[in-house]
Amino acid sequence: MPVLSLSLKDARHLHLAAQGLLKKPRRRARPEDILQTIRQMSLLQIDTINVVARSPYLVLFSRLGRYPQGWLDEALRAGELMEYWAHEACFLPRSDFSLVRHRMLAPDKMGWKYHKAWMTEHAAGIQELLAHIAENGPVRSADFEHPRKGASGWWEWKPHKRHLEGLFTAGEVMVIERRNFQRVYDLTHRVMPNWDDARDGLSQEQAEAIMLRNSARSLGIFRAQWLADYYRLRQPPLPLPLPLPLASWQDEGLVVPVNVETLGEMWLHRDALTLLESSPGGRLAASHSAVLSPFDPVVWDRKRAEQLFSFTYRLECYTPAPKRQYGYFVLPLLHQGRLVGRMDSKMHRKTGVLEIIALWLEEGVKVTSGLESGLKRAIDDFALWQGAARVTCGRLPPALFASLQQGWEIDAA
Repeated sequence: MPVLSLSLKDARHLHLAAQGLLKKPRRRARPEDILQTIRQMSLLQIDTINVVARSPYLVLFSRLGRYPQGWLDEALRAGELMEYWAHEACFLPRSDFSLVRHRMLAPDKMGWKYHKAWMTEHAAGIQELLAHIAENGPVRSADFEHPRKGASGWWEWKPHKRHLEGLFTAGEVMVIERRNFQRVYDLTHRVMPNWDDARDGLSQEQAEAIMLRNSARSLGIFRAQWLADYYRLRQPPLPLPLPLPLASWQDEGLVVPVNVETLGEMWLHRDALTLLESSPGGRLAASHSAVLSPFDPVVWDRKRAEQLFSFTYRLECYTPAPKRQYGYFVLPLLHQGRLVGRMDSKMHRKTGVLEIIALWLEEGVKVTSGLESGLKRAIDDFALWQGAARVTCGRLPPALFASLQQGWEIDAA
């Protein structure tokens, strides 16, 4: 059977379709879309930076359009979601508890996320903490903060935050909700009363096999080297003729080999193949423009984003300001199947203003009426969703928004 040949544009569109970013949302979001969208991506990475809407909320907005941010909090509270270390700290469907349980049971393998020496040294205090939760119910680390003046004048805190983080990594407590984005923990056996490790548990090999299948589905089209990063699996060696489980997947019909312009051999998931075959003329059209998070699955693997989209990105929030190339928390800009630019912005919540500190277009991107209208609508939606009524502009490309260089009032219609 001849190998299917695809253009680079086709490959980008197939990946964006698998991620829910190819087309504009067809309808208003509903609460049940939160779980469904996270299932589509497999994972939703958590980050706390909030100069604009926090990343997990933004990743969902990019796919769903304007929705109440409380829906994500409610999905966690209702038990549809859980938190654990997957790509990094992530929300994932609670039905995927079995995929990460083996990590909980071997916390020593979790690197910096678990400090055995600390847990051993403070074993008595940690047991007291577990007994407290058992008797009194769920807790936040803030519940144990006891301000007292030290000699230096700084506040000193009890060590419960670190205790809880260790217990979380070891799977003895779980996050049942977030209050003001602060984790609320309860005992795992209370959260998952019907779970039995002996009966329900998966081996590391079994769990990682499912993780790889999820990764293939959520990527849609991929190079073999891209699979492991999705769940932060150890990158395997690449023996010939086929690495990973690709040979068995091919026999099963889960993936087919394709040849992609400039990228060469890649693999197409059967769901993406079905979508391609059902599209007019065997081509997918991209209609969506959106502001993305730096922790969006489309760009969180920087090498993949560079190879697939020719988009080079480096997070600079930990870089001293004078050494930054772009800005503190720069957001990629998607327009009709391409990553066309990036934007450093800040949401001024008290005054209802979204400040565009600077916006850059990628090299070779030409300003057209379609690009301008797509980006403006994406920025307006991004601003309105966060409660802004006005956008102000700092540094813009000269030809972009030429009549709006100082900013604009947002038409909420």
